[in-house]
Formats: sequence, structure tokens, C-alpha cells
Amino acid sequence: MKRLLILAAVGFIMGVAAAASAAISDPVGTEQGLISGTAAASGDVRIYRGVPYAAPPAGERRWKAPAPPLRWEGVRRADEFGARCMQGGFGGGGRRGGGAGREGGRQGGARQGGQGQQAAATPPALPPVSEDCLFLNIWTSAAAASARLPVLVFVHGAGLTGGSGAEARYDGEALARKGAVVVTINYRLGPFGWLAHPDLTRESGRNASGNYGLMDAVASLKWVQANIASFGGDPGRVLVFGESAGAFQVAALVASPEAKGLFQRAIAESGGWMGISMGRMTTRAEAEAAGAKMASAMGAASIAELRKKPAEDIQQEMRGAGMIVDGWYVPDQPSNIYLQGRQNAVDLLVGSNKDEGTFFGRPNNNAQTWSAGARERFGDLADTYLKLYPAATDEQAQASYLEAFSDEMYWHMRIWAEAHAKLGKKAYLYYFTRVPPSASGQASRGATHTAELAYVFDVPNPGRPWEDIDKRLADRMTSYWVNFAASGNPNGPGLPVWPAVRDRPTGRGMILGDTVAPEPAPNAAKLSLFDAAFARLQARQTN
Repeated sequence: MKRLLILAAVGFIMGVAAAASAAISDPVGTEQGLISGTAAASGDVRIYRGVPYAAPPAGERRWKAPAPPLRWEGVRRADEFGARCMQGGFGGGGRRGGGAGREGGRQGGARQGGQGQQAAATPPALPPVSEDCLFLNIWTSAAAASARLPVLVFVHGAGLTGGSGAEARYDGEALARKGAVVVTINYRLGPFGWLAHPDLTRESGRNASGNYGLMDAVASLKWVQANIASFGGDPGRVLVFGESAGAFQVAALVASPEAKGLFQRAIAESGGWMGISMGRMTTRAEAEAAGAKMASAMGAASIAELRKKPAEDIQQEMRGAGMIVDGWYVPDQPSNIYLQGRQNAVDLLVGSNKDEGTFFGRPNNNAQTWSAGARERFGDLADTYLKLYPAATDEQAQASYLEAFSDEMYWHMRIWAEAHAKLGKKAYLYYFTRVPPSASGQASRGATHTAELAYVFDVPNPGRPWEDIDKRLADRMTSYWVNFAASGNPNGPGLPVWPAVRDRPTGRGMILGDTVAPEPAPNAAKLSLFDAAFARLQARQTN
């Protein structure tokens, strides 16, 4: 008997030790029913894939605000990713293209390419596309529901026309292992997510239409608020973060009264409230006119008729307006919201990459077209612009394009951080400069658009073995991101100190590259130029 008691005690102690290191156990209860997941490769993270956060937005629910997800009986297996939202590859597919919709002229309009996936000989196949696509995925390292870990909700990029939360490069295991719950989401894309039409405006009850993809993001955050505690997450410490078009969505969420209280922190990577360049957001009236014209071209006299069209035809023949000022989820030009301090008061961390422009094609750029474009866009500021970004030769024009592209985006992220600091909230700025290793036989594009993603998720790109410096940078960046989610401050033990942004004279971004340290003083002449151009844009919008 004594021996049995000793064995039982040893077993109990071992069980406690195992529970302390193991991920949360199944099944997990949600408002819709019980679900079971799978163990990650490390064994201390549990994954729940393909969890519905809203009802299928198909049939009569096409182009409507998301409805609550349907309930189920028994235990739902959450071991496979759900379908991706309708898309035709980046750019939208179809004869009419898939415009991303943006403030400014470049968000999604240029071609993207070469976005990495998790290192593997053969990357896993992506799920099929479907209108029934409003799913999210969860990685949790919590050992119990009482863990109350910070929560990171990721909104993917790809121009509001492509992508999904199932992509291997968004694997949340490494972030979860740092002591977090990680969520990736799908949202409606292209003409399914960003279509405005007079009929939709009338039936909404809010005199608004468009921005269904943004409504989906809000619905996913509401699901997180209601359910994430069951996975060991803390609904009072939710971070929403995104890259490129996902960062554009994050900016809209921070500005939207419909998202108030759903998250406490936000990170935007390579995209802001004006997309990836300075400009204005499309209005509902402009988007409605375009939507009505496309519907008519498809032989649909009403939105009811358009809802009866096959999803494949909609994808092929129509395009989304992108994010618009709908008067509801985006009640005003975001520039006005931010400059007037009407955004949600959350902690903010934003930044961009050194070689953003190498990701986007600029065909036929030469000295003549560069100079002409500068004069058309900047008017009486063009001489100053061309002194900073000259075009004496075609080669110089191309170099100026790449430099100006990155500088303008970084300026945008800086003024966003400064605007948030004025609210009295924590604000941090970064500049990613690490040039990832190139795959064999491929030319490097430098620290290009999307390059930071591999380090944020600690998922190397395929065929590009990491050096020690890459591993160290990924370790630091995942720590910064999780620390920020936990407290609104990225700093922590063993990390180079990241200064907060408080104002223009003292604000410094953090260089994330071969070295990790605060930047030197920014280029005042460049910042003054973009400030002046932005002031002119704002004046035109209000006149």
C-alpha cells in the first residue's frame, strides 16, 4: 500500500509538471459549441484551425454585415483550415482586375510578387476558395483557461483581394511559444468584401454600403472578446496587427467607432490610414456609382439579381472598390479622424521597411516620366521634391523612385505615431532594414515590402537558410511584439531599449536589422516636404 501511495504521489507530481508545460486540453467550449484541436510540432502549443466566427456570407447574406456563426452539436474537429475567401490570386483575377481600393494611388494597384511561405521542400496546399470563408485559427500556449495570456489577432495583406489566415508564413506557433494566444483571420475580399451599390445602401438601415471585409474583421474581434478566455487568452489584452492591406485595415479599425473597446493595442506593418502612399479614401458616392455600373454590365438591374449570380461570375467580372468612407464603419476621411484626435485611444506600434519599393513594379519609369509625375503630383513643391529625389538620368530616376517610395511610407507611419502620442497613448515606431538571405539563383530585393513578416512570425522563407543574425533578429522581434501585446511596451529583459515616440523633435524609430538600435535624427528636409504636401491635400479635401 505504501509503495502504491508513493507511485501515486510521483504520478501526481509528474502530471502537474506536464500540465504546466502542456497546452490547454480539449474540448474547448465556445458560444457555438465544443471544439477540439491538434498539437503543434513543439508539443507545448495547441492549434485550432477553421473555427467559424460568422455565418456563411452567401446567398441572401452576400454583401451584408456578418451574422453570428451557427451553433453545432457535439465536438467540432478544428484540425483543418477553413476555405479561403473568393479570390483570383493577387490582383483579383478576371478581366476587370481586382483593385485594392486605397487612400493614395499605390495600395494594391501595383503588382506584388515573391511573398514567402514557411520553409519546406513543398509548401502545404492552401484550402479551396468559397463564399463560406469566415474562419479564424488559434494557436495557444496556455496550460489552462485561467492563464489570461495576451492575444495577438493578425489581419493578412494582399491588396484586399487575396490571401488568407491559413498561409504558412502566418503560422502562429513561435509567437504563441513566447507566451501568447495568436489568432489569424479570413475576411471577404475583392468584389465580395468591398462593393458599394445604391441598393445595398438603402437596405443597410445605416445609409451605408461597402467595407464588408472591415465588418468581418470587427466580427472576428467580437468573437475573440466572447470566446478567447476559453483558450487561455485575456480579452482585456488584445492586440490587432496587420501588414500592407492588413495594416490598412488596422488603421481603419483604430479609427472606427464600431471597433471601440474590442482591442487595446495595434501594430501596423508597412501600411497606414492612407494605404501605402499619401492620398484620400474613395467616398461612398464614388464607389456606389462604380458598383452600379458593374452590376449593369452584368445584366443585373438590382442587387437582388446580382445575389443570384454564381460566385465565380462575380469574381470574374467585378472588382471591389476597396475600403471607402461609408459613413458607418469609416464615418469620415481617416486623415480627418486622426488629425482631430477622434481615433480609438489604444497603444500603437507602427513601421515600414527600407526597400519597400522593390516589391512594386513601376513600368516605364525614366527621367522624363519621373519629373512629369512629380510636377503633376506636387505642384509648386515639385522643385523641392526633385532636389531630394532627382532624375537627371533614367538610372537616377529609378533610384529616386525606390528611395521616395520608402521615405513616404515611413513618413506616414511617423505621423501616425505622432498623432497617437498626442492622445497620451504609448506609441512606437520602427524601420526594418535587414536584407533576408536570397534563394539560390535569385537576386536580392533588399529589405523589401513583406520582408519583416518572416521575422515577426519566426517563419523563414523557403529555400533561404537563415544565418545566426536572422535567428537573433526573429527572436527579438517576436519578443517585442508579444511584450507590446502584453503591456503596451515592447521592451523587456535582454532586449535593446526601444524609445517611445512623443513628438517630432524627440521621436526616434527603432532600427530592426543587422543591428537593433534607435535611429539617428531623421531627415528634416524630407519630413518637411511630405508635411507640406499633406497639408495641401487636406486643404483640398476640406474646400
